[in-house]
Amino acid sequence: MTNQISTQIVDLRSNPVRELNQALHSLSGGGSSKHWRVLHPLGAHAVAAGLDADVTVEIDGDVGYYCAGMNQRAIVIVNGSAGPGVGENMMSGRIYVRGDASSAAGATARGGTLVIDGNASARCGISMKGIDIVVKGSIGPMSAFMAQEGTLTVFGDAGEALGDSIYEAKLFVRGKVKSLGADCIEKPMEDQHFRELFEKLKEAGVAHEIDVTDFRRYGSARNLYHFHVDNAGAY
Repeated sequence: MTNQISTQIVDLRSNPVRELNQALHSLSGGGSSKHWRVLHPLGAHAVAAGLDADVTVEIDGDVGYYCAGMNQRAIVIVNGSAGPGVGENMMSGRIYVRGDASSAAGATARGGTLVIDGNASARCGISMKGIDIVVKGSIGPMSAFMAQEGTLTVFGDAGEALGDSIYEAKLFVRGKVKSLGADCIEKPMEDQHFRELFEKLKEAGVAHEIDVTDFRRYGSARNLYHFHVDNAGAY
C-alpha cells in the first residue's frame, strides 16, 4: 500500500482483499485517510464489504460478488461492472456502479442509495427494506420481489414479474414493464409522487438527467398482506 497526497492506494494484484477490508474496517474507530483507491480488482469478491466509516472508496475495474455489502456511511464507487449482490444489506451511505450490475443488486438493503449507470439483472432490489435504488438502464425479471420499503427507479424497461408480492416499496419506471408480479399494480402519479421522485433523484445526483413526468408508479394492491383462501392461487 502506498500513500499519494490524501489518497490511500491499494493494488489487489499484490494486496489480498482481506488485507484491504481489514484496513478499511479499522477506520470505524477513526482514521486519517478519507479517500481510498483500489486498483486491479479483477473481479474479486466482497471488495469494500462491511464498511462503517465516512470514507470514499473508488474501485478501478470490475468486481465480483457482494461488493460494498453491509455498507454503512461510506461512499463506494465502482468504475466498472459489479457481480451479484452489490450493496447487499447496506444500511446507509452511497454506492455508484458506473457499469452494469448482476443479479440481486441492493438485496435486503435497509438504507442508503445505490446508483447503477448501466443495466441491472434479475431480482434487483429483492426484499429491499428502505434503500433507494436508481438504475439508468433496464432491470431483469423478478425485480423488487417482496420489496418492503424504499424506492426503485428505472430509466429503462423492467422484466417479468415486477414487484411480485410487494409490500410498501415504491417503484418508478420510465420504460416498458413486461409484466407485473402478484399483487403489484400500476398506481396514479400525483403531484406528491413527482415531488418525491425528484427529491430521490436529486439525492442520487441524477435529477438533471431525466424528466419525472415520464415515469409511471407501481406498488402493492394490498390483497396479499394476510392469507385468505380466496387468494391462495396468487401466492
